[in-house]
Amino acid sequence: MGIQIIKPKDQASGEFDGGKIKEQKPIGFSGEGSIITRLGPLFYWAWAHSQGPAEIGFHPHQGFEIITYVIHGKGYHRDTLGTESVVQEGGAQLMQTGSGVQHAEAFMEPAEGFQIWFEPHLSQAVKRTPTYSLFDSNQFSLENIDGVKIKTILGNNSPMQIVTDAQMWDVLIPKGTVYTHRLSLGRTLASLAIRGEGTLLSDTMKATHFSHKDFIIVQSEQEEKVALQAVDQDLRMLLIEVPTEVDYPLYRKPR
Repeated sequence: MGIQIIKPKDQASGEFDGGKIKEQKPIGFSGEGSIITRLGPLFYWAWAHSQGPAEIGFHPHQGFEIITYVIHGKGYHRDTLGTESVVQEGGAQLMQTGSGVQHAEAFMEPAEGFQIWFEPHLSQAVKRTPTYSLFDSNQFSLENIDGVKIKTILGNNSPMQIVTDAQMWDVLIPKGTVYTHRLSLGRTLASLAIRGEGTLLSDTMKATHFSHKDFIIVQSEQEEKVALQAVDQDLRMLLIEVPTEVDYPLYRKPR
């Protein structure tokens, strides 16, 4: 099993609206400074914070499936489909941008959230009509397994379904507790420690420590279990699983 721990200094960063929105990007665009430029069909991953009102004006998207997931506060959205919506705390929106759409986004109060892009087969995706979907927090399933709270954002039992092969969870691991994730052959698990720090354990490798804001990548060479243990405090992780390789051509980011 291959494991990488990407520290914040090796992730990309960005800002909008004169610095009112600041982003840490585990996977950024070309030239933004991230050493990871994609993981299979996981194309882009930004973690945004704002201390007050801030806005990103209308801009275009095409082809990609784009999820916004709000951790704290609210996200405000407008688009050229005629949508005006508010993503509540713990909720998400999905733009399947298809043949093309423009949207604007904003925070009206202190807020924190993620924008994550998944790449379907683009030559097929751009032929589809763009769509927008909004989901409240209580629409997502929440499991409690031995004290670990697992919220399924994308995948089995989620109301949000996409074309791209991908799954996504928001996992809260209490101090001293272990969460175990089964990873199949040919899959990649990408994890971001958004609260706390922990230890990564597996069947085949020694324990590896990671810190708050670290980006952890695990790629399987066989089916095995990956365990995440909270150390000195509760640990909250955002987890995304995708195939390491897909059977269609992927967009080549310009250098």
